[in-house]
Amino acid sequence: RLASGLAALPPKSEVIFARTLSPSSLLEEITLMSTKSPPFSPRLIVSGLTFAAVMAYLYWTASRRPSSTSVDPITLASSLGLPSPSWELKDVDGKLVKSADFAGKVVLLDFWATWCGPCRMEIPSFIELQKEYGEKGFIVVGISLDEDGPGVVKSFMKKTGINYPVLMGDAQISSAFGGIEGIPTTFLIDRGGKIAGKHVGYTEKAVFEKEIKPLLTLRSGKEGITSRDVTSGGTE
Repeated sequence: RLASGLAALPPKSEVIFARTLSPSSLLEEITLMSTKSPPFSPRLIVSGLTFAAVMAYLYWTASRRPSSTSVDPITLASSLGLPSPSWELKDVDGKLVKSADFAGKVVLLDFWATWCGPCRMEIPSFIELQKEYGEKGFIVVGISLDEDGPGVVKSFMKKTGINYPVLMGDAQISSAFGGIEGIPTTFLIDRGGKIAGKHVGYTEKAVFEKEIKPLLTLRSGKEGITSRDVTSGGTE
């Protein structure tokens, strides 16, 4: 099951999942094969090949998932002092929203889609983070990469109780942030408008929380944070 990790692009319309036999059914087929004629069941051959293909895809997906301990992305990004790109996007109601609207706040910018399993798993954490830190100058902003239109996203927001703004993304904003190769991809932006961290793949709430807290202590207008600022109260 692709329940965690990274959902690779292209979108769902180009992803095909094949039906396979369960392991127990496959074992039964193998047991009965010796009593059947011809010796190889066409159904078994097709099912076996499909099963192997799915296992190979799962292995490939797992191998793409970044290790949570191999890289310290927030330290790397802050040491570079990268400025966050400016953008203008419409929300699910068609209202124009600008990056400048969140000036002076710590922003968690999440590239996601309603069909992405790992993205959906992160949403309850984002809802909680918004509740806990929203009054302290923090905001979650979702960038939906759904191709089925804002109606699908708006319905999903209502169903899941999303309490933060969600905007409809496009190729331009994906390119502005260096190209989004897989989702979820999440950026943390400090009060001064500089990228302070990046996560690709499912990330636990506790990881985000450790990185958000020190960013909230910084005042707007201060130069980009240093790795010392982060590691003293965030990611080790």
